[in-house]
Amino acid sequence: MSENNIDRTEETQSGGVMVEVYEWLEAIAFALAIVVILFTFVFRVVSVSGPSMQPTLYTQDRIVLNSIFFTPQNGDIVVITQPNSHDNEPLIKRVVAVEGQTIAIDAENDTVTVDGVVLNEKYILEQDIQRAGEWEYPLTVPKGKVFVMGDNRNDSFDSRDPGLGMVEEKYIMGKAIFRIYPFERVGGVS
Repeated sequence: MSENNIDRTEETQSGGVMVEVYEWLEAIAFALAIVVILFTFVFRVVSVSGPSMQPTLYTQDRIVLNSIFFTPQNGDIVVITQPNSHDNEPLIKRVVAVEGQTIAIDAENDTVTVDGVVLNEKYILEQDIQRAGEWEYPLTVPKGKVFVMGDNRNDSFDSRDPGLGMVEEKYIMGKAIFRIYPFERVGGVS
């Protein structure tokens, strides 16, 4: 084999390695761009703050939200960014009633009723409800709004408080779908 052939073989191998490195960098950049787009427009990660959603969610839990193609439904856990929310921090609450539904809270009998049906809320921290709020019940949820409550009913700033009230759907960032931290509790959120 001549010296010219050896040089050409080395040049071909060197060029092949550079092409392969370039292709890998291109694939990584494309994957990163897709992840950034997904977590900017479709999914968001939010950190839980405070005890209002215990025992479902705890302070420092990190949850993934579905931000698009989402219509609030009864039982959904949502993140709210309403301007009059407590300290302008995002709030994490459970949707109890949606537009057009009638809600009644009876603190004496520890019941929450939606459209005449007492809710079976196995997810709440305590079965006793210490406060019904300042509303006159039964109350019908207006169009474009939802009534939300924390799972820790006795330590939650929620729709029972006139300071928050019923939440306009436009202030809902998204629905909690998955817990990503802490690692020992990774999984779906319901």
